[in-house]
Amino acid sequence: MRVSINTETAEYASRCLELAILLEVSAYPKPGNVHRTADFRETRYEHFLASAVAVAPHFRRAAEQGTLLSEGKIGPVDVGIGAIIKEAVKSVSVWQSNGNTLLGAIILLSPIAAAAGMFHGEKFSSSKLRRNIKVIVESTTPIDAANVYDAIQIAKPSGLRKAPKLDITDPTSKQKIVDEQVALFEVFKIASTYDSIASEWVNNYPITFDLGHPYFIRQLKETTNVNTATVHTFLKILSEVPDTFIARKVGLATAEEISAEAKHVLKEGGLTTASGRKLLLKFDEKLRDPAHKLSPGTTADITEAVLATSILNGYRP
Repeated sequence: MRVSINTETAEYASRCLELAILLEVSAYPKPGNVHRTADFRETRYEHFLASAVAVAPHFRRAAEQGTLLSEGKIGPVDVGIGAIIKEAVKSVSVWQSNGNTLLGAIILLSPIAAAAGMFHGEKFSSSKLRRNIKVIVESTTPIDAANVYDAIQIAKPSGLRKAPKLDITDPTSKQKIVDEQVALFEVFKIASTYDSIASEWVNNYPITFDLGHPYFIRQLKETTNVNTATVHTFLKILSEVPDTFIARKVGLATAEEISAEAKHVLKEGGLTTASGRKLLLKFDEKLRDPAHKLSPGTTADITEAVLATSILNGYRP
């Protein structure tokens, strides 16, 4: 029997998360990443715009599942966040020609969408959103894990390294997950030591809520400019959390050096001073190596989560 769904909350959540992706990719000059004034040779700004449109229906689906959960019509293990992630990645590959653009963002934002759906007409608050996210991620199943493994294989992200256990590059890992009944949350526990997105999942999004969100809100008040606030939030996260995408490609020492440079750019004022802007442009140029080994992609994904929480809580550009 098909259950009825109040679609208003789900539509709201979907639009908020789509806007978060669009604002993040549009922020410039966001060092080392695609933005509205800079492309990579093979990945362009419009690929990300198309991807944001492609994933919106899947965020709506996640939010609908959250609403059903809040109404007691399904249990936490029935949300199916892994399948939602997999289908979203499939849609991205259909709507643009570059392949992986938003894998990390999809993994981070899908639980946020489901958690937002759990409000079901209530007033949003960051604290309750965070509690809802905890319910979603800690209730994941081995089926969710298998679906996320499929999603990663579809997206084919660069920079994957061999994992100590249940390695994504090992074709037997998915079967082990099923045979040994390893939930997605447990898989991300393994990855959390070397991947910030997995760490956000298992530690209840500390970079998003404790570092990024309050800093973004302060920057909005101080600069009254969403582009400046977004770029500065990106730099703030990067300055305090070495980008794990960079660390996997070229080592932690280089990632830490890049974090120190981000901190220096902010100290000089970033986009709010002439010297800060000059340093930021040089920093952006430095991180644009042809192989994208210095691209802070994980930082961009977490910045999208920060924007999503802010927009869900009422921010409008």
